[in-house]
Amino acid sequence: MRVLIAFLWLLHWLPLPVLGRFGEAIGSLLFVVLGKRRHITLTNLRLCMPELSETERRALARQHFRAYARSIFERSILWWAPEARVRQLIHVEGAVPQAAMEAGPTILLCPHFVCLDVAGVASRVIPVCSMYVPQKNAAFDRLLRHGRERYGPVRLVTRKEGIKPILRALRDGLPYFMLPDMDFGEKDAEFVPFFGVPAATLTALGRIAGTTGAKVIPVVATYLPNYQGWRVRFYPAWENYPGDDMLAATRRMNAFIEDRVREAPAEYFWTHKRFKTRPAGEPSLYD
Repeated sequence: MRVLIAFLWLLHWLPLPVLGRFGEAIGSLLFVVLGKRRHITLTNLRLCMPELSETERRALARQHFRAYARSIFERSILWWAPEARVRQLIHVEGAVPQAAMEAGPTILLCPHFVCLDVAGVASRVIPVCSMYVPQKNAAFDRLLRHGRERYGPVRLVTRKEGIKPILRALRDGLPYFMLPDMDFGEKDAEFVPFFGVPAATLTALGRIAGTTGAKVIPVVATYLPNYQGWRVRFYPAWENYPGDDMLAATRRMNAFIEDRVREAPAEYFWTHKRFKTRPAGEPSLYD
């Protein structure tokens, strides 16, 4: 692992166009080698985009592997490049809503696009709170913590700590950087359509917003064309959210994410088993 980390450190000296092309080349290789992840990706695309032909879905899956691998290697810039260089590569549409973030409890909703770490960097104009998954490898764990902490104070909360530290952080004025669009099982989740397919979806966004009165401001990071850097877009705070119906609030979140996925389909996190958990009696969609 230390050798890999040293290799990643060396990569941050490369110009972004060179680093991006290198990552995409590795992604093309991984598409061929990682049969299990390729199968998961193609299954997700068949479920979510049945209007595409199998040839089109396979091409999109290959593009996703290229985009995902590229994002991994480009993290070397986020982790070690001078902050001035990083900021120059991030193009925020409009402006970071700092005043809104400081005005009261705020949840920054960040869907799982491959450049999500860039969205995290762009959001760091004030201290924030974020979920953190401890890594088994100590060296890699230190690296990930370094990547999250180098841009200013951040309160990291592990999933096993539950929701109380998040509520406390919101009361303390720290925006919560939230990524709720993955399958974590049936606990605290409901089966809500995602691209028309029932998906175990966390209801935490609506529940936390309802409990704290927090505004929800979505933020999405995607690639700029021609290896120029990254685009980060902050969307207007959702009005009348969550309302009285948590299922409707969760469906609203999924519908928003669907719209963003259609805008940059190769950059969504398709290698994750989004439909792993099934309603009682339904077989696995990935076997």
